[in-house]
Amino acid sequence: MIEKIYKYSITDDKAVERVIMDDNINYIHMVFNKNDGLPEHFSNSNVYMTVLRGVLSIKLDEQEIHEYKKGDILQIPFKTKMKVTNLNEDVLELIVVKAPAPSK
Repeated sequence: MIEKIYKYSITDDKAVERVIMDDNINYIHMVFNKNDGLPEHFSNSNVYMTVLRGVLSIKLDEQEIHEYKKGDILQIPFKTKMKVTNLNEDVLELIVVKAPAPSK
């Protein structure tokens, strides 16, 4: 078999799954319920966030909180301050790709 298969959870429970973590990319699956999210931090690579379901509420640098819905893909530059939160009732599900993969 040439291909390698990866799986992520199909869940409504909070999850941060590091699905692929190699020298090329980091591919992370995230699920957040209302008021869950990630603590404020700086991006350690170019970040691409795909909203699979729900509404992403995100604060970048000193901007106000912006909201993005299913089907939206955000590109966030390296070294951007970010705070990711689900401020809505519906479950938020994201795929986060970091490329290139952050150096350790």
